[in-house]
Amino acid sequence: MLGLRTHVWIFVGFLAAVITGVPIGLWMGQKMSARTAFLPILNFFRNLSPLAWIPFAILWFGVGDAAAIFLIFLSAFFPVVLAAMAAVASIPAVYFRVAESYGLCGFDKTLQVTLPAIMPQLITMLRVTAGLCWLVVVAAEMIAGRDGLGFAVMDSRNGLRMDLLGAEMIVIGAIGVLLDRVLVRLTRIPSVRWGYER
Repeated sequence: MLGLRTHVWIFVGFLAAVITGVPIGLWMGQKMSARTAFLPILNFFRNLSPLAWIPFAILWFGVGDAAAIFLIFLSAFFPVVLAAMAAVASIPAVYFRVAESYGLCGFDKTLQVTLPAIMPQLITMLRVTAGLCWLVVVAAEMIAGRDGLGFAVMDSRNGLRMDLLGAEMIVIGAIGVLLDRVLVRLTRIPSVRWGYER
């Protein structure tokens, strides 16, 4: 199902999940009624393994990149929403009172107060979620792939090529570390750096 080219689509699915998930999480974090209504649904879908969606992905999107994007999106969307929601709900109320004293409201308050306050927590969740997305891609290749690293791992195992299996595991781990290092660079943004200083 997933080929080597599909690994590029990790970023597409992950980015789509962040673009849609963060605003929804911000909204739910600020609205108690939204949390009450939608949190049980989010928790239900969050606890479903993304791999369980493979048959549906193939049925709806066929064998190809669209199915891969769908699986990556599902892997990232629900954790991102819940992380953003929890981060917003934990912001001290005094932050918003000070912002209102300075005349900030609506989008300006979100941009200048809410987002900087939650970014350290959000970046941590993005790092965890990116690793999860990478694991889902490799696992999906093991289950339903015809090429790619996951398929190569299964092929090496079936052929008892432990040398190739070890090399492939090293490559999988190295790519995961590289993804994490890319996201770590977000902590150097001036408006975010304060959350990592001791």
